[in-house]
Amino acid sequence: MSAIVAVVGRPNVGKSTFFNRLIQRREAITDAVSGVTRDRHYGKSDWNGKEFSLIDTGGYVQGSDDIFEQEIDKQVELAIEEADAIIFMVDVESGITGMDEDVANLLRRVKKPVSWLLIK
Repeated sequence: MSAIVAVVGRPNVGKSTFFNRLIQRREAITDAVSGVTRDRHYGKSDWNGKEFSLIDTGGYVQGSDDIFEQEIDKQVELAIEEADAIIFMVDVESGITGMDEDVANLLRRVKKPVSWLLIK
């Protein structure tokens, strides 16, 4: 059984674009508008001869009153539970935001390997 890696972060940091590149297909929808990814998307990837499953998630927005964002958060949390490791994506051009800090606080409670991926 291959490892499962979840890609998490705030909205619009490039999680779906990264997912598509790793699976080498345009499966996940990408858009400049946030909230396009609402559910978990699964794909298979190979990195340096190691096969693994990848989970693309929507953007995590803690404490929102929006029912869609609350459901997206649940999907992110399910992906984190299911994963063996997590990639935390952050957009360095905009700097660390409050939403990035919310995701970081969520991941600090997780007893799994977390790698930061800083993108530009």
